[in-house]
This record gives sequence, structure tokens and C-alpha cells, in this order.
Amino acid sequence: MLGAELTKKRLGDTASSGDLMVYPLILGMGLGRTGCLLAGLEDGTYGTASALPWALDLDDGGPRHPTNLFEILFWLLSTYLLFRLLVEFIKPTSPLPGLGLASIQCACVAGLLYYAWLWLTDAARPVAAGASAPIFHPA
Repeated sequence: MLGAELTKKRLGDTASSGDLMVYPLILGMGLGRTGCLLAGLEDGTYGTASALPWALDLDDGGPRHPTNLFEILFWLLSTYLLFRLLVEFIKPTSPLPGLGLASIQCACVAGLLYYAWLWLTDAARPVAAGASAPIFHPA
């Protein structure tokens, strides 16, 4: 997505294209996470041990959080960045030294801050005569 935005900037294209990318990304992530789930323990994307009723046995002797299914669910609910930030706490991923967060969590924090900035600056921008109002309105 960053590459697409940089290319658009270089070409002078100001049309919004993010909406065009949402559904293909959701589909791609859903297919990818399904593949991770079917791979079992081989790819390291499984969750930690769990006694909750939705935990799955991945043939390693005990049920685990189905983090791949969680990710599909939250992609569909459009809260991916926040979800991914939180779900990494129940994965066996080593945090980066000094930060306490995995690299994907740092990327999620950056993304959440970016979208919060967009939301706040869009809501603060005055609406020109005849233009539609911003979609988001902070409380």
C-alpha cells in the first residue's frame, strides 16, 4: 500500500484508492491465515496454550488459541491493526530488545497513530462550501 501511495504521489494522482484495496486485502489475509491454520505448528503462527472452549488441538498435546481464526474474524470486523497489536501478546514471538513489542506490533502502533492523525486532521479541516463533511467526527 505504501508503494501504491508513493507512486500516486509521484504521478500527481490525488484520487482515493484505499477503498479499492480493502476487500482484496481482506480476502488475501483470510486465505493466508487459513493456510497458516492448516499448516499447524510448522509456521509458528499458532497461539499459546488455552483451556477456553474455542481452543484447537494442533496435535501437540493440548489446545491452543486459534490466532489465525481470530485474525480472520477481526479482519472482517475492520479492526485489524488494533487486533494484531493485541494478539501478538499471546503468540510465542520474541519482543524486540528494550521495546517489549514484536516488530509487527511496532508497525501496528505506527499505523494506529497514523490513522488517528488522519482522523483528527480530517475532522479539524473546515468544510468548503458545497463539499461534503468529513466522515469521522471526534467526540
